[in-house]
Amino acid sequence: MSENKILLINPNLMKPPVAPIAIDYLASALQAAGFSIDFLDLAFEDDIDTALRRAAENDFLYIGITIRNVDDSYFATRDFCLARIRPIIERLRQLSDAPLVLGGVGYSIFPAAALEYLGADYGIRGDGEAPAIALGQALLKGNSTSEIAGLVWRQDGNIRQNPPAPIDLNSVDLTQRETVDNKRYFREGGMVGFESKRGCSGSCSYCADPQAKGTNCRLRPPDEVARELAGLADRGITCFHTCDSEFNIPRSHAADVCRAMIRAGLDEKMRWYAYMNPAFFDKELALLMKRTGCAGINFGADHSNALLLKALGRAHSADSLLDAARLCREQDIECMFDLLLGSPGETPDTLREAIDFMKNTPASCIGASLGVRLYPHTPLADKLLRLPEPQRAGIHGLDGDERNLLRPVYYVSPFLGDDPYALLADVVGGDDRFFVASPQREGNDYNYNNNSVLSDAIRSGESGAFWNILRRMKQKNKP
Repeated sequence: MSENKILLINPNLMKPPVAPIAIDYLASALQAAGFSIDFLDLAFEDDIDTALRRAAENDFLYIGITIRNVDDSYFATRDFCLARIRPIIERLRQLSDAPLVLGGVGYSIFPAAALEYLGADYGIRGDGEAPAIALGQALLKGNSTSEIAGLVWRQDGNIRQNPPAPIDLNSVDLTQRETVDNKRYFREGGMVGFESKRGCSGSCSYCADPQAKGTNCRLRPPDEVARELAGLADRGITCFHTCDSEFNIPRSHAADVCRAMIRAGLDEKMRWYAYMNPAFFDKELALLMKRTGCAGINFGADHSNALLLKALGRAHSADSLLDAARLCREQDIECMFDLLLGSPGETPDTLREAIDFMKNTPASCIGASLGVRLYPHTPLADKLLRLPEPQRAGIHGLDGDERNLLRPVYYVSPFLGDDPYALLADVVGGDDRFFVASPQREGNDYNYNNNSVLSDAIRSGESGAFWNILRRMKQKNKP
């Protein structure tokens, strides 16, 4: 048995399954550094315990577990995904003496709290490629691990953390996507993700992306992005979604990626979808995206009220949203607006203002989500948690430990009353372009986690962004 073998595990059990892009990128870097990789994907295992026992029959330098989702990101359900991952970690501890190492975008938001809750030995915050290699080399040689950038570990009963060191994306080749069964994810999940950059320099008051991915936007070479997509397309994968925080920041890089796709001949081989900011979108970029096969854009709209947008740290305006929707309509690109309702200062009047505004846009569909997830070290969470107890009426889910916010904690403006979902449903009325994440998870359910309508549609041959599949299903099933 090779002494430099590492086991990587995807414990994400959400359905429809989402391809663990981090595993592909990490495995490629580790293999280039001389390590041997085994991969266990629990998303496709019916008997998890048998799969764990089978995998643990080998000896490993360490076992890496990627954490993409801490929870399902919906106030309506507040599904705490780590509660299902902890038994997996505990079973691995029984089956193997190898150190257990956590990583991934979800883990990086809660590096100390998640390590403590899950009981692992190490964690890696931020970019994982370089630290994963450094950790493997240190363990192989018996050297100290305490200087590895981004490492989180236990020492003398405490959890220690080193600052992450974001990698230069020009110095690594991320194009080899051969570890994950991406063809199966395309078949059972309807799409496969890709990155054109990492990090976010935005100032959204509620968002954890800068903490998880870094505050500087680091760009991948556009031709490398196109080469990665071409390799996947050659394997029969024809639908993709960006994993960038916002594809069009910076706008010039987004345009360069589109031009690289055209040079690679991808405009005839694939469809793709993107998360984008409505403030940095113009006709030239819309034309380029359409030419490359872009089928839909999810814009983080949040709201239309200028004061609430400012409080949320957003740079766009209501006019930006109208312009973005019109550009998409002109180019026959489906347009999704995501609303974030219930933030501090929200009232029935401002909620109605946002919904009425959206009804008058040419957007293909609108997601109306109530409640703002509070993440550690974000301006919004820091502000709300400094309030004295009587002023915390809008905070839901605090369990007495305010230091980590690991379990889902949300804010919903108390001005919306005792039943904000009923208020939202009343304001939306019969407009079937709206999806509402509600506790009942009815026919217009916007929660992708274990969404039976979505899973059934993909099994029947649908592909694309989840919101667009649901939109098509709603249209198809109209009486």
